[in-house]
Amino acid sequence: MGNQLQNALSRQAIHLVQQGVVTPEDLDTVVTHSPKPATAGNPPSCPPWKTPAATSTPRRTEMTATTPLAPLDDQLAADFYLYEALLSDEERKILLKARTFMHDEIKPLVNESWGKGELPKEMIDRFRGSGLAALAYEGYGEHLPAISHLLGGMLAMELGRVDASCATFFGVHNGLGFYSIYYGGDQEQRDRWLPAMASMEKIGAFALTEPLGGSDVSGGMRTTARREGDTWVLNGAKKWIGNATFADYVVVFARDVDDNKVKGFVVEKGAPGFEPVKIEGKIALRIVQNAEITLTDVRVPEANRLQNMNSFRDVAEVLRQTRSGVAWQALGVMIGAYELALDYANQRIAFGRPIAKFQMVQDLLVKCLGNITASWGMLVQLARLQDHGIFRDEHSALAKEYVAARMREVVAFSREIFGGNGILLDYDIARFFADAEALYSYEGTHQMQTLIVGKSITGHSAFV
Repeated sequence: MGNQLQNALSRQAIHLVQQGVVTPEDLDTVVTHSPKPATAGNPPSCPPWKTPAATSTPRRTEMTATTPLAPLDDQLAADFYLYEALLSDEERKILLKARTFMHDEIKPLVNESWGKGELPKEMIDRFRGSGLAALAYEGYGEHLPAISHLLGGMLAMELGRVDASCATFFGVHNGLGFYSIYYGGDQEQRDRWLPAMASMEKIGAFALTEPLGGSDVSGGMRTTARREGDTWVLNGAKKWIGNATFADYVVVFARDVDDNKVKGFVVEKGAPGFEPVKIEGKIALRIVQNAEITLTDVRVPEANRLQNMNSFRDVAEVLRQTRSGVAWQALGVMIGAYELALDYANQRIAFGRPIAKFQMVQDLLVKCLGNITASWGMLVQLARLQDHGIFRDEHSALAKEYVAARMREVVAFSREIFGGNGILLDYDIARFFADAEALYSYEGTHQMQTLIVGKSITGHSAFV
């Protein structure tokens, strides 16, 4: 009991000092702290609200049981377990910059754009000036060296928190398109294409899915590539390709007719025979410009074939990396929906009082918060696995499967709190509710992720 009381007092003391309510010296006059004796390699301990004079290193993402944690300025209502405190001070500045950008620059454009099913040039221009692109890639982003996977994930979360369509547009460019070239291209190709993509002067897309091949596209790809000297001729069709109606560089995957291996090609805007047509009538991710592409004798020089993308195994590596980003986006969608529901519950008056005072509403809010907190914790550990280089396919698969399922629950619970207003675009929550269905399905369906994890834990493949 004494230890619990001391821990509680210490946490409160840390919070008071960080908020500037009291100074460490004030606390020393009222709290008796008994330091442990110094041992070899361990300096005498000091109160947790004081920083040892010899310590000048910033906070790290590696936390220990004694690392001070306290509420942060601008803390999200959904950050119940203080996950943002795992970031260093410099990392958090980048995160808050992104948060401000999304709230001030992008959010005002979202509902009108979503309603019209358009991605306005103004929105792309604002992203171009944000400095958010390529931060995760060594040598290309504004912040060198490359940012941690934890910060990269939380940045994806921030985009999803405001709008899933915008997060998807950016993820297709900055994740699928950029990483395909970064990983699959040689140095000359990276030098040729990536600087302009890093500044977003050029926009990328990723063309893998086909009209008759989604989850089974690895073994059933119908788009073909035939080599003629130093030129490749592409024929076939692709579907659901985000950004394809306006992208400058589209990474197209096709099966080599000679060796039957899947290869990647960068098709540049305006190539003869490359015809993208916008898919109309969507009820989710309406800002994203998805296209069905017809490729008719599209001639691509050998110099545009990604030199290190020589089988579907290489394509799978791209998906393994970007799938975790989709899980972070799904977390952002959860957080955005929960915040809307929490604010609405505190403002909406029924039976003479805010509906937040009703037990059933609180039950829904707590269920949402539980899903968010569990998902966030999983993704923090996933980022640590990535940063330590021990990240495997089944890790990202489980994260995408679990977090996307929890997202579905959270947006449904949140929409329920709005009642009839929950189907109106003006209240935002209907957009979250609709967009969640697309995130649940793309970059690997729930069922495909389950089979990837199932094979890992049983040693048996259940794929047909």
